[in-house]
Amino acid sequence: MYTRISEILEGKSKELTAVSDRIWGFAETRYEEVQSAEILAATLEEEGFEVQRNAGDIETAFVASFGSGKPVIAFLGEYDALSGLSQQADSATKDPIEEGGNGHGCGHNLLGTGAMAAAIAVKQLMEETGLEGTLRYYGCPAEEGGGGKAFMARAGLFDDVDVALTWHPWDENQVYHARMLATCQVYFRFTGTSSHAAFSPHLGRSALDAVELMNIGSNFLREHIIPEGQLHYAITDTGGMSPNVVQANAEVLYKIRAPKMGQVEEILERVKDVARGAALMTGTKLEIQFDAASADLIPNETLGKLIHKHLVATDAPNYSEEEFAFAQEVQQTFSAEEKAVIQKNDNKVLAQGILDFPPVPGFFKGSTDVGDVSWLVPTGQIYVTTCAYATPFHSWQLVTQGKTSIAHKGMLFTGKVLAASAIELLEKPELLEGIKTEHQTNLGGETYRSLIPSDTKPAPIKRKK
Repeated sequence: MYTRISEILEGKSKELTAVSDRIWGFAETRYEEVQSAEILAATLEEEGFEVQRNAGDIETAFVASFGSGKPVIAFLGEYDALSGLSQQADSATKDPIEEGGNGHGCGHNLLGTGAMAAAIAVKQLMEETGLEGTLRYYGCPAEEGGGGKAFMARAGLFDDVDVALTWHPWDENQVYHARMLATCQVYFRFTGTSSHAAFSPHLGRSALDAVELMNIGSNFLREHIIPEGQLHYAITDTGGMSPNVVQANAEVLYKIRAPKMGQVEEILERVKDVARGAALMTGTKLEIQFDAASADLIPNETLGKLIHKHLVATDAPNYSEEEFAFAQEVQQTFSAEEKAVIQKNDNKVLAQGILDFPPVPGFFKGSTDVGDVSWLVPTGQIYVTTCAYATPFHSWQLVTQGKTSIAHKGMLFTGKVLAASAIELLEKPELLEGIKTEHQTNLGGETYRSLIPSDTKPAPIKRKK
């Protein structure tokens, strides 16, 4: 099986890397990934998949399908970029392509293409061996703060899936067996009354004051929420550039995180009260607009160990002297703290080994909308080396490595591992049943309930005024 999967994907390596590189170049942010989604969807159509575009009434979401009946195995792909991270490729110097432009600072150009590679390989093996079942690739937009999979889950797109597989570019090779934080994003928009700040300030009602008072109150609130809870905010509208005008409009975007969805909801209600208090203190009106959310991640040990077996059994990439040299050059741009991590790990440059499967689930202080899928179906995920060790994510250093041969090797390696895992699931229905039984146990009797209100629609990132 491993040999055949490798033959298929190595034979398509040029086409796959070209797709990844083009998505890197598009660098489209949440819900604006029109070109990125289309190139993946079109490639899958050429490979014989049936593609449903505009999935869940989301313009840049799609579902590609092959086969019929049970089991239904899903590969999850992402392709959104981050704002403000424009950077030239293959450079150890910070050098934006466009000042303030977008960049793939989380490697989603690789993520979407690597998951597609796995789907293509499994389809071909299903045709060659007669394996039955339904294979799906989910084109998932807006992982970066937009909750694309949460909106897709709310639309019922994963309701008949039996198991989901995905991955993420990283600086090491491992099965991801850990929980993550639930999160939501909410806009707080204040409206006051403008006035001359010298002649008649008493006639004005400052929306900017309301934002500042809300932020002060929220910072005091931090001491009185659970220790694992987090509050982040960004002022998205300061009301203008004129200090001699009482600002009539101002807005702040809050991101709230906690280990469980219910805890996020509880903290959000307290933040809303702080906002209402700020409005009362300033005599302004408050509008609260929910933006997006994602659930906490539910790991699955049985599925994780299956994927780990194939991660170990698949030949991991080897790197050339030139690749090591470039990775070291990039590492020289890291902060002192990041360099200290490298020194503590024997001056590691590129991770080549496979980390052991964790004896118990860990905890990662990040968030992902993969969590919403993991509440609905057993979900397995691997992290694979695509960059120099200790590379900070959401950075220009990650962007510049997104088109390297190091990144491409990791992407193709991922496709092979996920394909082998899916084939075993198709071959062994009893194994899949065990995975699904564990999933129900891990839920502990709870059921999925989206954090996103029914009237909230997917929306692109708002540009700061």
